[in-house]
Amino acid sequence: MMLLLSLLAIWVLVALLTYRQVALAAASSIVIIAWLVLGAVTPAMLSPWLVVPLALVLVVLNVGSVRRAILTKPVFAMLKKSMPPISATERDALEAGTTWWEKELFSGRPDWNEFAQISLPQLTAEEQSFIDNEVSELCSLLDEWKIQNDLKDLPPEAWQYLKDKNFFGLIIPKEYGGRDFSPYAQSRIMSKIASRSGTAAVTAMVPNSLGPGELLVKYGTEEQRQRWLPGLANGTEIPCFGLTGPEAGSDAGSIPDTGIVCKGMHDGHEVIGLKLTFSKRWITLAPVATVVGLAFKVYDPEGLLGDPNKKEYGITCALIPANHPGVEIGKRHNPGSPFMNGPIFGTDVFIPADWIIGGAAMAGKGWRMLIECLGAGRGVSLPALSTASGEMNYRMVGAYARIRRQFNMEVGKFEGVQEASADIAASGYALEAMRQFVTKGLETGAPAVMTAMAKYHATEMMRKSVEHSMDIVGGRAIQKGPRNFLVASYHSVPVAITVEGANILTRSLMIFGQGAMRCHPFLFEEMLAMQLEDGNEGLKKFDKLFTSHLGHICNNMLRTKLLGFLGGRMSSVPANADDFSKRWYQRINLLSAALASMSDIALGVLGGNLKRRELLSARLGDVHSQLFIASSILKFHSAHARTRAEDAHAEYALTRSLFIAQEALRDFSDNFPLKWLAKIVRFIAMPYGKIVNKPNDNLIRELGDLIMEENPVRLMLGQYLYVSHDPQDAMGRVESTYQLLLSLGPVWHAFLKAKNSGKISGATTEALAKDAAEKNIIQPHDVARVVEYDARRFDCLLTDAFDKL
Repeated sequence: MMLLLSLLAIWVLVALLTYRQVALAAASSIVIIAWLVLGAVTPAMLSPWLVVPLALVLVVLNVGSVRRAILTKPVFAMLKKSMPPISATERDALEAGTTWWEKELFSGRPDWNEFAQISLPQLTAEEQSFIDNEVSELCSLLDEWKIQNDLKDLPPEAWQYLKDKNFFGLIIPKEYGGRDFSPYAQSRIMSKIASRSGTAAVTAMVPNSLGPGELLVKYGTEEQRQRWLPGLANGTEIPCFGLTGPEAGSDAGSIPDTGIVCKGMHDGHEVIGLKLTFSKRWITLAPVATVVGLAFKVYDPEGLLGDPNKKEYGITCALIPANHPGVEIGKRHNPGSPFMNGPIFGTDVFIPADWIIGGAAMAGKGWRMLIECLGAGRGVSLPALSTASGEMNYRMVGAYARIRRQFNMEVGKFEGVQEASADIAASGYALEAMRQFVTKGLETGAPAVMTAMAKYHATEMMRKSVEHSMDIVGGRAIQKGPRNFLVASYHSVPVAITVEGANILTRSLMIFGQGAMRCHPFLFEEMLAMQLEDGNEGLKKFDKLFTSHLGHICNNMLRTKLLGFLGGRMSSVPANADDFSKRWYQRINLLSAALASMSDIALGVLGGNLKRRELLSARLGDVHSQLFIASSILKFHSAHARTRAEDAHAEYALTRSLFIAQEALRDFSDNFPLKWLAKIVRFIAMPYGKIVNKPNDNLIRELGDLIMEENPVRLMLGQYLYVSHDPQDAMGRVESTYQLLLSLGPVWHAFLKAKNSGKISGATTEALAKDAAEKNIIQPHDVARVVEYDARRFDCLLTDAFDKL
């Protein structure tokens, strides 16, 4: 026992010293020495077997020359040999953007004081007015059934309204005629439009995410901004951006399109320019674009850009008028939703070098531009569409499950249905929480890891929510027609899953791949040190970083062990944490420490091979993502007055997130090459088996009931949508019928109970209602209301039929 305690004491001291906790280490040393002396009942307890290892470890770690010779130099040489070099493109990708709360979660010790200082975003009066007025007016011009099936396009009046009201200039500064709205306002705008028409949302979304507008604002020359931004803001210029091609999709860095620097004629003068050859596909707005943003690789065989030794510059972005000679926009694609989408081609298209965004000096800087702009697009546009879908599913499916009856019971009361509807309810809540937290993070820059998480998990949550909705609504959701409130959302899911980085790639490569590099406190800097040409300088930098890295590992392992034993209890939480949130914060602390420990083990054992072990890295990415989602739910929950309805939604969403994180860690340890090592870490993190269980049946039933009620969460989520009450509208038909049912209160149930028990008679609903009134089951003034509701209820259940298809 004494030996084990001594070894543990040595471990504590090593961790403190290597993590530069000098004062605490000194105090611990005194305690350890005193304990050893006072506990030395026999000479064996002060055996060299205890003292010598401690002395050796302290010398190796704290005497620089010894440490470098024995530890750092061999490790440096081994890693430098095994680690693949970082290409300029990879370095640009890793250095692009910023980090935010996701970095704290990856550290193993999230700073909850910092978290407490984060306030959720708020709309300005101007932004709120735009949503309440211009966005609502645009929505009133849209009929998605007609857009999808008759027009195959937005109606002309909607196109004109988008232009007239500066919908294409939301991100453009006011001095150029734009609206300069915040990321949160942009997200809210796109969500409200999407709740009415996905086609219109995509049309408005693209100019405000990855496109010429954003690139010009961030990187363009003043001359370029003056030339293009006013037209982009007022809609006289319609932009598209050509990135994806037949051989380069999610792997945008592999684009084969080229720009050869040469001399050519432009406006009657010989200038230095580029001869472009390109083939792009799936380019949104291409069929109607007046200006084309283009990504290609620049080659300068003659050194005309000024550096005779530099022949290849890499990915570059340029802006080209769509009617420029040689630019060809092909026929429309059909992505399943009729937003404008098509290919762009060109062979030997000459453009002047100053059409490069930012001018010729920005040649080769395009990849970094794209990474940062793609990050913003991933964090705003696609999550906004997903959030709108999740919230509309909540509203429509909950209402329909209350209206529709089978076996003399509302279908939403069946527990099998509630298993799906509870998940829909929690997803609607989680999507809104994540949207607000992510758009707050975007105010700090463009955190690439956070936005990859947002894009992947929001669209996957939408996919599951839509699938559940289809299951509950059944045949009514399958039959296409102007009554169907789900089919358009169902058909748009694959688009969201595929664009701006396919979800499989985003999960398996990007989230952990970028997360480890961007969020780890030492890893990226260590890799840069190994890339230095001056080996001595590299070793010197690596020594300092690696020593701190070892301390980081020991610290997190000890923290994981302690938190695992306590189940996270006694760990720090925000000062404003209440009785609901405290335990959730503590569970996040434990899982964050376990993630940090597992990640360092994976990186240490697999090194550069980890990125090829996608199943393993994806699971670590899942842990990281779910901790971020759980943080967003806690932040969102704390922003409102407590109600039982909101507690139930948050509890389900938090339980689901942390259960997924926990299971991802378990799967990781089961499949790690050194299974014994990973299972040791899993055991110290989860010594009692599990940290959290799946949502239980009582919670499922509670949410299954709540989604059918006009509860505080339904009312809150409704404020982010365009909610029609028109009984001739696909969604308005369900909503208005549901509201009519609510207004009847207990009257409808009393009527049904009497009807089903045979207490009243009649051949029609009106006759039955009159008999119920005569028998004092309902009041006479309720007869007309019951008849009206029953007619509306039946109409709500009908599907469309056509003379011919």
